[in-house]
Amino acid sequence: MNNMRDELTGNAYPGRGILLGLTPSGKEAVAAYFIMGRSSNSRNRIFVTEGDGIRTEAYDPSKLEDPSLIIYAPVRVLRNDTIVTNGDQTDTVYEGLQKGLTFEQSLRSREFEPDGPNYTPRISGLMHVEGGRYDYTLSILKSNDGDPSSCQRFTYAYENPKAGCGHFIHTYEHDGNPLPSYRGEPTPVSVEEDMDAFTELLWESLNADNKVSLFVRYINIADGSTRTRIVNRNK
Repeated sequence: MNNMRDELTGNAYPGRGILLGLTPSGKEAVAAYFIMGRSSNSRNRIFVTEGDGIRTEAYDPSKLEDPSLIIYAPVRVLRNDTIVTNGDQTDTVYEGLQKGLTFEQSLRSREFEPDGPNYTPRISGLMHVEGGRYDYTLSILKSNDGDPSSCQRFTYAYENPKAGCGHFIHTYEHDGNPLPSYRGEPTPVSVEEDMDAFTELLWESLNADNKVSLFVRYINIADGSTRTRIVNRNK
């Protein structure tokens, strides 16, 4: 397992990232989602709570430019499922699950973002906690090395995950012009028991110039209760 501090400090621009895992005690499911930005429009955002989830919001509405790819609900909860994504496909998954579709089936109607030449991947995660059991799934939809005529779809399912371990996926391999899409399987990383310490580790490890907001949630597997932390650069 890799250390999240090393994963983040070694990459000035991973873009948006999702981490799902399990605490070392095996008692709590862990989710983390962060956003970064290089443009003033991307940096003009905060996370705010909405129901059991969160959504992005313009910190200064007067400076909001194009809201299409930056204003969305990254986290929504449907019964025993917690959905975490980097775009409005959160709603696609939510509505698909309501109709009886699987996580993967729901995402069949979506592909990478239409922001050429980057064609930012859509990354998504689903956590299922029920009856004292927990499993999670991660997905990435991306262009074929920048070719928008081909969409590559990868889904990774983790049943009965190992305590103290998580998996981390993000949109960009590193900074660049255009930005290169994430490559390979989700990275196995270590997860900390102390939620506040883990939140601080993640936030402090993100590039100071590019980080925007961070969401962390711990879910008690026995009773489904949750604890949440939100950190916004703009206050």
